Amino acid sequence: MIVNIFVKILALGDQQPFFQNLQSYPVHEIILFRSVITFIMCYAIIRQKRIPFFGYNHKWLVIRGVFGTAALTLFFYTLGALPIAIATTVQYLSPIFTVLIATYLLKEKVNKVQWIFFLLAFFGVIGISLSKFLSEDVKTAYIQPFWVLMGVLSAALSGVSYNAIVKCKNTDEPVTIVMYFPLIAIPIMTVFSFYEFVVPKGVEWLILLIIGVFTQFAQILMTKALHAENTATVTPFKYFGSIYAFFIGFFLFDEIISMVGILGIIFILTGVLGNTYFRVRKYRNT
Repeated sequence: MIVNIFVKILALGDQQPFFQNLQSYPVHEIILFRSVITFIMCYAIIRQKRIPFFGYNHKWLVIRGVFGTAALTLFFYTLGALPIAIATTVQYLSPIFTVLIATYLLKEKVNKVQWIFFLLAFFGVIGISLSKFLSEDVKTAYIQPFWVLMGVLSAALSGVSYNAIVKCKNTDEPVTIVMYFPLIAIPIMTVFSFYEFVVPKGVEWLILLIIGVFTQFAQILMTKALHAENTATVTPFKYFGSIYAFFIGFFLFDEIISMVGILGIIFILTGVLGNTYFRVRKYRNT
């Protein structure tokens, strides 16, 4: 959540309320700096542990890097275009897609009751998309359905990435899996940066460093969690971040979400957590 806050601050630039004369950064540049920091830290760990640099399961490592890069790019765009609570909540549909994709890739089975919660979560997305049109309060944040759709796409891409991480469970170290993100992202974002690049100054260097370092720790911990447990029971727990995002958006960014939008968030949370409950219960009985 700390990373999301600082990404939104850099995306808003001088329109954010915390730093004066802060420059607005394009998404590709934020990802580039993040990736360079991540790569340096991963490389140091790999050299220290004497792990093969490119790992073993090359196919799924590349898939993890490609889909992870695409998902993060879309998510960062939605952070700039939507209230932070909405962007976070919609992107956190990734546990739903993780489970759905795992039914094909990992042959995991889904209980019939889980489909009810899947539908409930997607009804929440529809509610969020229509929330501004159904509210007469002019103070509520404008939510563009297009960016909500991009958030859903980001979540779907994340689902593929998370399953790729699980595919590498028995072949590669978490740090190697994490490193494939910057290996893919750096060359792509460097090309985009030739056309649009903002030279950092002052406190902006610190913000970019925080984004990179915190992301590194978060990615390694998430990868270890996915390797330790079943995909359906691990990924939903990060979803509590949407609750924090709601209060952060309200108190820090003055983002007011309509009652319909709040109900949409509740529907999504209920859908994901309901799915988690029945998934955990199933595994305890097996």
